[in-house]
Amino acid sequence: MTVSRRNFLKGAAAGSAGTALAGGVLIGGARADARAAAAGQPAGAASYPFHGRHQAGVLTPGPAARQPYACFAAFDAITGSRAQLASLLQVLTSRARFLATGGSPPDLGVAHPPSDSAVLGPAVPADGLTVTVSAGSSLFDGRYGLAARKPSKLALMRAFPDDSPDPAWLHGDLLLQLCANHPDTVHHAIRDITRHTRGAMQLRWKIEGYNSPPRPSGTPRNLLGFKDGTANPPGGLASELTWVDDPAEPAWTRGGSYQVVRLIRMLVEFWDRVSINEQQNMFGRRRDTGAPLDGNSEFDTPDYAADPHGRVIPLDAHIRLANPRTRATANQRLVRRSYNYDLGLDGNGNAAAGHIFVAYQQDIRRQFETVQERLAGEPLTDYVQPFGGGYFFTLPGVRSSADWYGRALLA
Repeated sequence: MTVSRRNFLKGAAAGSAGTALAGGVLIGGARADARAAAAGQPAGAASYPFHGRHQAGVLTPGPAARQPYACFAAFDAITGSRAQLASLLQVLTSRARFLATGGSPPDLGVAHPPSDSAVLGPAVPADGLTVTVSAGSSLFDGRYGLAARKPSKLALMRAFPDDSPDPAWLHGDLLLQLCANHPDTVHHAIRDITRHTRGAMQLRWKIEGYNSPPRPSGTPRNLLGFKDGTANPPGGLASELTWVDDPAEPAWTRGGSYQVVRLIRMLVEFWDRVSINEQQNMFGRRRDTGAPLDGNSEFDTPDYAADPHGRVIPLDAHIRLANPRTRATANQRLVRRSYNYDLGLDGNGNAAAGHIFVAYQQDIRRQFETVQERLAGEPLTDYVQPFGGGYFFTLPGVRSSADWYGRALLA
């Protein structure tokens, strides 16, 4: 079925890169419209360890793999000195530790504002919350004397040929990734953190996401109806591809990871008018089972060598370009931790919904950018509009109660 993308996009929010922004106002609000995702969702852990060599929220253990709800919030640091930046990170650590562990907020008495919003009741449950803190390349400018300590592969995210970048949704000095078992836990956490860090960091952009339950089984689906993340590297291989342990990097980076966040609007109205055969050829997988077009079940390995001319799985299919499954491309794989989002409607009444692509890796150039360059011009580019996000470096973990985010960086 042939659909005119030009006519579909005519009058769409081109000036806002296809986001839900109209005149600087979010139409419909930033909401995770995901009540349906609660049914059948694998049970998440009650809590995850806060202390360790690596931050939680990157390679989450357990059957759920990633909590069903998330928030990604980018901030600009507005402190005036390196000492004040250290204080900010110490406060951020203290709040994250409490929120991820749970407990009873202090009673400050009737003459003071309450110490907690009580969104979660009189006691704060951990509810599987993870708080993952990353730094953008702008944090390493001249303000805090950190230029010489910048991770060697960290830069501003570049615009790729099929992108529609919107400055209002790009970059940031710090990125907080909050994931939990319920949406009110995510709301409570970002509200608590911004309250305690007001005057030290200013919100730049924020988006909430949800992870759909497996339907009917296997990997969750994206808003184009296809399973998303089937080929994520497992276990030990994921660790080998994720954590930085490079003597060429500044010593403080050991145990951290490079994080890529891409906000991708999906043109769902346009997509819904495309034949199922064309949709499946674009992905290279069956929509119902997630199986590669040359297989029978979701986790079957596609045999590209047996199909050199792309008669079964087209040569420009997404799965074939993203992961050619050759020895030369094996170290280009990355760990994905993506979510769906729904921002309501844009100014033209079209759905402002899509995908929060999140990936962790050792080397952005070797992994994400190499894969992204292979995907340039793929058929799916007619149905998606990347408009925001950024490159960040996920800080090493907080080792103990005496440690804090970025301590080694600022030492």
